[in-house]
Amino acid sequence: MSYRHILIVGICLAGLSIVLGAFAAHGLKQILTAKYLNTFEIGVRYQMYHAIALIIVGLAGYLEKFKRVYLSRAALAFVLGSTLFSGSLYLLALTQIKWLGMITPIGGICFVIGWTFFLFAIIKSEA
Repeated sequence: MSYRHILIVGICLAGLSIVLGAFAAHGLKQILTAKYLNTFEIGVRYQMYHAIALIIVGLAGYLEKFKRVYLSRAALAFVLGSTLFSGSLYLLALTQIKWLGMITPIGGICFVIGWTFFLFAIIKSEA
């Protein structure tokens, strides 16, 4: 994945998190219980955190100092994490199917892996 694509995905995920947050605040507030609304909002929050992380990784890719292989792996892990973590929370909140909550920690592990690769990119940098 090119750094341009990483930036595009990060920006799209950030914009989508704004849309989903507004949808939760205005459209789901009347439908979901406070527990499931909170679950949905946690998904939105972590999606935004990792959208920003993707934007930072994408921008770092344009600097020659960083080990790009680690940046690419970090980006992939952040995208997988956002999909699994936030996606499972969205589905859990909307469907209230409890077993979907078992997917969420897998996404969390992907987030940790992504941050680890990002750390390696910095540690192994030539700066």
